[in-house]
Amino acid sequence: MTSTATQTAQHFTDRATTFAAILDAAGERWDAATPCDGWTVRDVVAHTIGTERDFLARQGLDVGVAPDLGDPAAAWRTHAAAVADVLARDGVAEREYDGYFGRTTIAATMADFYGWDLVVHGSDVARATGQDWSVSEGEAAALHATADGWGDALYSEGVCSAAVPVADDASATDRLLARLGRDPGWRPS
Repeated sequence: MTSTATQTAQHFTDRATTFAAILDAAGERWDAATPCDGWTVRDVVAHTIGTERDFLARQGLDVGVAPDLGDPAAAWRTHAAAVADVLARDGVAEREYDGYFGRTTIAATMADFYGWDLVVHGSDVARATGQDWSVSEGEAAALHATADGWGDALYSEGVCSAAVPVADDASATDRLLARLGRDPGWRPS
């Protein structure tokens, strides 16, 4: 694996590790409602695993048997380890393909799309389970830049809801959540 591909794949792995820590702190609140309308914490975990597995399968990459979601945190760790193993295979991370926004690599898609998804859904799980969650100004800027690259597709069906208004002096975290169609003031009922 080239140095750039290694760094890009590591960016996904870092985000997967952070997502795992949020799941570990969720306790047994797998059926808690999240800011994703109609989705529980378990649904969010199933979504992250399912979409990543689907993408890798479309690229001809096998990540093994889907993990049992009886314990979503354990399922995520099993899945994330399998994905890391796939990305570490010779030539996989830097393999190019024609993506939705043009030519890209498997590592870039895992880091910039699926890793981005983990940050956003990490917020959903954290807030649903009463955990503190925030991003730095730098991370918020990086996430906004990724969203900028999607243009209007950001608000396509199944991606993000329409942006919600926030005060001009809102924190970087609140501005990011609002842009992604999440009410920064959302709390579990």
